[in-house]
Amino acid sequence: MGKIFCLMGKSASGKDFIYRSLRGREDLQLKHIVPYTTRPIRFGEVEGQTYFFRTDAEAEEMERAGRIIEMRTYHTVHGIWKYFTADDGQIDLSRNDYLMIGTPEAYVKIRDYFGETYVVPIYVWVDDGDRLERALKRERKQEQPKYAEMCRRFLADEQDFSPEKLAAAGICSGFENREKEQILEDVEQYIRDVRIR
Repeated sequence: MGKIFCLMGKSASGKDFIYRSLRGREDLQLKHIVPYTTRPIRFGEVEGQTYFFRTDAEAEEMERAGRIIEMRTYHTVHGIWKYFTADDGQIDLSRNDYLMIGTPEAYVKIRDYFGETYVVPIYVWVDDGDRLERALKRERKQEQPKYAEMCRRFLADEQDFSPEKLAAAGICSGFENREKEQILEDVEQYIRDVRIR
């Protein structure tokens, strides 16, 4: 049976870079789980690749139909945005391993849905000062930067990834992202080790 590797980290911790790099490694053969969101599409994002972008009404219909595995709701400076994973046929653990990005809350719900044996956490962390610099640099590249939302996300991460929430999710270790090549090597080796256990 396959595994779902759930990559987690605060905003601007480098998880998107790690995710893209690991997905690009053909030898790892990690399938992509496209998440859903109700927030507006950002510059450079692609429908059906970065996210499935849905309206609130569409998300509510999926929820009523029992198709949502986990959902997180954020009260942003631009309104309420939802992020969720759906039982939409993307995941077949009898055939594949998967890589996804999530939060500790999402990880717990996905783990509970598929079973602890099949869902593996990968937590990435970075010094908060470095993260803030990275987040600001990334936001400046947006056509319409949303600095207030960037700050909200930064502060919300302190709660979402608090030591208490990490411990409650059973996440007791992680990978510090100091250098790109090293963290990629470390996470890749971890995935390979998990597969042969």
